[in-house]
Amino acid sequence: MHNKRASLLAGFILLLASFPLLADTIKLGFNYPQTGRYKDLGLQQRLAAFLAIEEINNGGGILGKKVELVIRDTAGSPEQGAKNTEELIKKEKVHMLFGGASSAVTIVSGKVARDLGRIYFGSTTSANATTGSEGHDHMFREYPNAWMTAHTLGNYLSTTFGDSKYFYVTADYTWGWSSEASLRQFTDTTDDQAHPHALTPFPRALMSDFRAALTAAEESGADVLMLVLYGDDVVRALRVAYEMGLKDKMQIVLPNITVGIAHKVGATILEGVISTTPWEWMIPYQLDFPRGQEFVETFTDKYQVRPTSTAATVYSIVYQYKDAVERAGTTNTRALIKALEGHEFTLLKDRQQWRDFDHQNLQTMYVVRAKPREEVVKAPLRSDFFEVIGSMKGHKSAQTLVQWQAERAAADKPPHL
Repeated sequence: MHNKRASLLAGFILLLASFPLLADTIKLGFNYPQTGRYKDLGLQQRLAAFLAIEEINNGGGILGKKVELVIRDTAGSPEQGAKNTEELIKKEKVHMLFGGASSAVTIVSGKVARDLGRIYFGSTTSANATTGSEGHDHMFREYPNAWMTAHTLGNYLSTTFGDSKYFYVTADYTWGWSSEASLRQFTDTTDDQAHPHALTPFPRALMSDFRAALTAAEESGADVLMLVLYGDDVVRALRVAYEMGLKDKMQIVLPNITVGIAHKVGATILEGVISTTPWEWMIPYQLDFPRGQEFVETFTDKYQVRPTSTAATVYSIVYQYKDAVERAGTTNTRALIKALEGHEFTLLKDRQQWRDFDHQNLQTMYVVRAKPREEVVKAPLRSDFFEVIGSMKGHKSAQTLVQWQAERAAADKPPHL
C-alpha cells in the first residue's frame, strides 16, 4: 500500500511539473519600466514585444500554441521587479520572463526566476555583473555588457585620441561603476588622478548634481568628457554640458546611445557626440541586413516611429525563445537552457551567439557619431541620427573565459554558472 501511494504521489508531482507543457497558451512574462526614468526605453520594448508576438501568432504560434504577453511595471525598482517576477510565475504561470532597462532590476528579478525554475532574458541591461559575478544558469542577456561596449569604444578612442586626458561623470550604481572601470581599462586611463571622475546620485540626481560634476570636468582641462550615464540622466547632463559650452572644449563620449535618447536630447545638442550601439534602425541599411530592414519597415509602418536598439533586443528575445522551444520541442526550462547554450543565429544583423559558459549574447558592437543637425532634420521622421565609424565583433570584444572566471573569483563565486 505504501509503495502504491508513493507511486501515485510521484505521478501527481510529475503531472504538476509538466502542466506548463500541456497548456493551450504559452505565456511570456514581460517585466519592464512602464513608468519611472526609463519609461521611454520601456515603451520601445513594449511596442517590439507586441509586434513580435502578433507576428508569431499570425504565423501559427509556438508549437501550434497561441502566445500571450503578461505585463508588469517595474517602475525601475529592483524590489518591484522581484515582486513582479514572483507574481508572474506563481500566479500567472508564465513560461519565461524578459525585459527591463536597469541592471539592478534585472539581476534581482533573474534570481527570483531562477529560484522558481524559469529562464529570465535580460534586455537593456549592461552591467558586467548580470552575466558575470551575479550570473546564473537561468539568466540570458541579449544586450552587450559594459566590457564589450568599453572594449569596442576604447579601441576606437585610443586610436583616434591617443594620450588625451579624460574626465568621467558616472552614475553611482552597478552599471555606472562597471562601465567606468571597463572604459578606463581599454583607454589606458586607470590613473584616476590623471583622469579624474565625479559621481552623480542614482536614481535621484538633480540638475545641480550634473552641473557640479560638469563644472569639475571643465576645470580639469580634460580633452575627452565621458558621460557614463543613461536614460533621463544622460539627457539632462548633455543639456547642461551644451549650456556650459563644453562641446566646444571637449569631445563628449557616451558608452551607449539609442535613437530614443537622441530624440529627447535633440540633433543640435547631440551633433558630433561619439557612442556605441549594438543596433539602431539605420544600421541595417548602412550595412545591408535585409531582415533588419524588414523589421524597421514593419515597426515604423505600425507605430509611426523608428525602432531603437532596445526594441530590437526585445524583438530578438521573443523570436529566440520561439526558436529554442521549437528546436527543443518543449517549454521545459532545463531543455531550453540546453538548446540556447552555444546556439548561433542571424536575425536583425550579422551572426550572433548565446555563449555557453556565461549566457552572454555575442554580437557586433558599432561605434557611431551623431550626424550634423541639417542631415537629421531632412530625413523622414527626423530620426537618422548616426553614422557608423567603427565596429568590433562580439567574440573579440567580450571577456575570455579566463577573464570571466577571474571576475567570478573576485566575487567569491564558482568558476561556472
